[in-house]
Amino acid sequence: MNKNSAPDKDFSEVCDLSNSKNKIVVSRGNPFAKLMIIGEAPGAKEEELGEPFVGRSGKLLDKLLQNAEIDINQDVYFCNVVKCRPPQNRRPTKTEIQENLPWLYQQIKLVNPEIILLVGATALEAIFKNKSPISILRGKWINWDGRLVMPIFHPAYLLRNQSKDEGTPMSLTKSDFLKVKEKIDTLK
Repeated sequence: MNKNSAPDKDFSEVCDLSNSKNKIVVSRGNPFAKLMIIGEAPGAKEEELGEPFVGRSGKLLDKLLQNAEIDINQDVYFCNVVKCRPPQNRRPTKTEIQENLPWLYQQIKLVNPEIILLVGATALEAIFKNKSPISILRGKWINWDGRLVMPIFHPAYLLRNQSKDEGTPMSLTKSDFLKVKEKIDTLK
């Protein structure tokens, strides 16, 4: 698959998830942002509202961004690897991810962000095609296709691990967002 070409079929022709009652969830935020945040797939709240990262995890993500002084309306474009909610909010299958990648690559091409945050293991695996543990790669800058990419913990994981003590997932993620803010400021 060529990640630089536009999808050659209608979305509903290739994604089995879109053939159910599911709503296609494309994005929210600024389509001209320098920062793109890519998650796994929409959840129930995202499907209901038609926007990614608007449930409990999304609210935490917004709060973490705002605490780092990153403007969620101006500086960020949010999307997911998979555009429709998998049944019972299960993890997307490899086939579902592959079916959705042309649309994700097209979003990346159109938005043309300088920085991409990969939120959670599914987004990390989809982009880098490997199963490196997110605990090892999180918080590190990786050059991918001329863009700075940083994997971070998923906010759902942070909701299950809320300790703010130094060295905890929440503490590490807060420091990751400070690195992102510093990088955004150098791009302005």
